[in-house]
Amino acid sequence: METEDGALVQLRAFIAQGDFVPNERLPAERQLCDTLGISRAELRKAFNVLEAEGAIWRHVGRGTFIGNGKEESLAMSIANVAKHTNPRDVMSARMILEPQLAREAAFNATAQDMESLRRIARQTQLATSWREYETLDNQLHWLIAKSTQNNALLALFDLLNSLRRTVAWGRMRQRRDRPPKDHHSFAEHDNILDAIDNRDGVLAQNLMRNHLETVLKGLIPS
Repeated sequence: METEDGALVQLRAFIAQGDFVPNERLPAERQLCDTLGISRAELRKAFNVLEAEGAIWRHVGRGTFIGNGKEESLAMSIANVAKHTNPRDVMSARMILEPQLAREAAFNATAQDMESLRRIARQTQLATSWREYETLDNQLHWLIAKSTQNNALLALFDLLNSLRRTVAWGRMRQRRDRPPKDHHSFAEHDNILDAIDNRDGVLAQNLMRNHLETVLKGLIPS
């Protein structure tokens, strides 16, 4: 029992002195055993304790990592889903979630939220490249989700948005150097924000759904 405690103390000290960051992989078991001067059985018992505490996590075939593994597991889950989905499915999911977010934002958006939304909407119209536009467009939709004042809904949006970024979009459409001045999203965004600002949840919901349907038509030819 004393030997086991000693191995655990040594492993804790090694991790503390190693200045590891979350999800950083520890050295291989054989190397750790040599470094710490303990057996593999003692090391694995120490691992079991630290894993129960949430200090490390293990993945068969990959190794042992610092932290509880939640962020890494989430990223792996999103990547796995992305392998079995496509832009049309992602847009279908967006059309279920985001109209409801717009509706909730109409009931809960603050004056500060509206100021931020209006500012980003103006910036999208000044974008000098598609990359810049899409970054700003993403911020606008995120701010609408944030304006619901509902952290659970915002978390759902973040998950779906992570999946959307993982799925390849670039090959779905041909682009010019920048969005045209009459790009449909500009007016559609303004109309959605007007509905939110006017506390018209039903209109905001319908306008968001129509906007996403237009986006889908542009991404995926019928």
